[in-house]
Amino acid sequence: MKFQNKYFVSILLTITLLAGWTTPAYADPVISSVDPNLVFNDIATTITVTGSGFESGAVVSLKNYGTLTTSYDGPNQLRAVVRPGVAAGSYTVVVTNPDSTAFEYPNGLTVADSSPLPTPTSMPFDRPQMVIGSYEINVERVRSGDDFKLNIDFGNAGTVAAYNVQAVFTSTDLIPTKTGGAIFLGTIRAGDHNDATQPFIALDTIYGKSVVTTDVTLTYYDSAGTEYIDKFTLSIPVGGSTVPYPTATPTGVNNAQLVITSYASTVEPLQPGEQFQLGLTVQNMGNTSAKRVTMIVGGGSSGDSSGTPQPGGVSGSGGEFTNFAPVNSSNIQSLGDIPAGGQLQVFQSLIVNVSTNPGAYPMKISFSYVNNKGEVVNDDQVITLLVYSLPNVDVSFYRPPDPFFAGEPGALPIQIVSLGKRTTVLGNMKIETTGGTVDPATTLVGSLDPGGYFTFDSTLFPDAPGPMDLTVTIEYTDDFNQPRTLTRKLQVTVEEAFVDPSLDPSLDPSLGGGGGEFAPVVEEETFLQKIWRAILGLLGLDSSMSQNSSPSEAPIFEGEQVPMPAGGGKGG
Repeated sequence: MKFQNKYFVSILLTITLLAGWTTPAYADPVISSVDPNLVFNDIATTITVTGSGFESGAVVSLKNYGTLTTSYDGPNQLRAVVRPGVAAGSYTVVVTNPDSTAFEYPNGLTVADSSPLPTPTSMPFDRPQMVIGSYEINVERVRSGDDFKLNIDFGNAGTVAAYNVQAVFTSTDLIPTKTGGAIFLGTIRAGDHNDATQPFIALDTIYGKSVVTTDVTLTYYDSAGTEYIDKFTLSIPVGGSTVPYPTATPTGVNNAQLVITSYASTVEPLQPGEQFQLGLTVQNMGNTSAKRVTMIVGGGSSGDSSGTPQPGGVSGSGGEFTNFAPVNSSNIQSLGDIPAGGQLQVFQSLIVNVSTNPGAYPMKISFSYVNNKGEVVNDDQVITLLVYSLPNVDVSFYRPPDPFFAGEPGALPIQIVSLGKRTTVLGNMKIETTGGTVDPATTLVGSLDPGGYFTFDSTLFPDAPGPMDLTVTIEYTDDFNQPRTLTRKLQVTVEEAFVDPSLDPSLDPSLGGGGGEFAPVVEEETFLQKIWRAILGLLGLDSSMSQNSSPSEAPIFEGEQVPMPAGGGKGG
């Protein structure tokens, strides 16, 4: 019986364990958090709902509002979008699964009316930070002479309290009243707000304006006594007036405007002592004609703005002529009438003063004309002219060069002389030619005083006889640090190579001949040569052919009798 009880207990335990394995216990769906739990109804905000038991297709909604656009991230997370316009208040967050199972998270989300300035989530230090959350006036628009009130919501968006907060108001169009322009706000803790009201009276200067401003300067301290100062500018709508004011009468508007749109010089670049013509393009950029236009180079005027003529008519003698002076004509020209949009090209002859140093010089040019109201108008313009002092050098031979022969080297005694009145700094000099080669062809010149010189000895290897041009190029930097070059030409004459006729090039290797032993050329003997050798044999002389010369070198007798030896008889 005892064995049967143990057997029964074992069976019961096995059944219980099997039931536990085959029937897992599922936790009820639950919402554990909503992040963020504070949103503002002026922008769309995505909230994340975290929990368990979420099924695909689950929907997030706000109780007493409605369903939100929901995204399923998994059984433990949903995302939903809170659209702008949701009424401010505290809402219960509800999650509903597709099988209609719903579970709630009471007071899970708070919706606020507007968003304050963002507060950093983490800061390396703590400080108070005063802000203006909102402001308004107690009237729709402010008129001159009105008394009105400005209501401001001050807030502390920092991480610690702001102590001894004080607001000071300043404005050129509004006068603060009752408070003297200063309001003491006291202590404002982190995240708290404090409303304040400042009365104003509007001045007459706001007439004709649509908006005026007032500056608010906030001064406050933290717990350590560190002072903070913030300045804000508030805009206040204005319009109308409680007191009628006469309309201002315009004194005359100049609708013609003469402008120099371009200018150029006939000489480039300009140097001291240079005469040139300055060309100007003058255009009327206004919408009415400019009548009886007078151009005054150097500056001047004609009459005054009221139209009253000055003594002598046009005044142009007070201009600046230190560096540029008019030549061949005065500095005053009459241009006639220029219609609206019309343009005119004008030329003025000038000279650069010889004492002018290199540089950029502004030149004042005045235009005097009569506008459509009959008033005399003077428009002043300024253009800029650049003056250079470029090197003035002479490139020549410091002695007459020796004769040049084709194929033979010859000396080039080149010399550079400075003819200017200032010290000149030159760079590399290069010598080039197309009829031969120059070695060396380049050298560095350097600094040359007035009247100073620089010599350079090079060697020319001409290829052929005849006239030959040498191009000398010198590099330098001008007064405005721009690279430039100057080029000069030299000419030499190359003669034919001289050959001594007494020299046989075939015998002297140094003169281009082959040299060495002579190779005799064997030629066939003529009949007379054979007879001559026979006669030499009869006389007992050498009748063989010479080994050092060609047989053709033997005497040839043409049309002569062969001489017979004296006393000779007949040949046998």
